[in-house]
Amino acid sequence: MTISALSALGEFSGLYRPATMMASNDVLALPLHGAQQNTTQKEQPTFGFTVKQWKFRSPASMTVFVGQCFVDDKGEEALRAAWLLREEVGSPKENWKAVRFGTNTFTRIK
Repeated sequence: MTISALSALGEFSGLYRPATMMASNDVLALPLHGAQQNTTQKEQPTFGFTVKQWKFRSPASMTVFVGQCFVDDKGEEALRAAWLLREEVGSPKENWKAVRFGTNTFTRIK
């Protein structure tokens, strides 16, 4: 994942590469858009962002991430997030299989 610097309103954008896509030869970055609490008010702010998986995946899906940025006593940042993926299905009878959830921890590449 690569994210831009925060705007004055706490908004950011970037690119997300799911692990499932990294395993294949077809590594494509997906656009992400999000927002974070004002870091001048909170040392370890909460955030949220969406990833729209459009052309690269069938069926189409949308993933939302919510989490918090933690900074340890050595100054190392870790974004800990929960995610919810909603996949497009053809009918209400298939709704049971349309949602997945999980967690991720993101750290800076050194």
